[in-house]
Amino acid sequence: MKYNIDTKNLLCPMPVIRLGEKISTVNRGDLIEVWATDPGVLYDIPAWCKVHGHKVIEIYKKTNEIVLLIEKIG
Repeated sequence: MKYNIDTKNLLCPMPVIRLGEKISTVNRGDLIEVWATDPGVLYDIPAWCKVHGHKVIEIYKKTNEIVLLIEKIG
């Protein structure tokens, strides 16, 4: 299953916190798409995923937004 989190206009650490809250409610193998505007997510979310054992599938920019696709592994 795929879920979306809108963290646009939120500054770090809020996108990471929102991802952590959501990932604890989904099943292993589920995908979470995080939409953000803070460029800090390019570093913070991959680092958080590495520490917590989740996988960053894709990162891309769309106009002024950053989209990260995360798979829950652990």
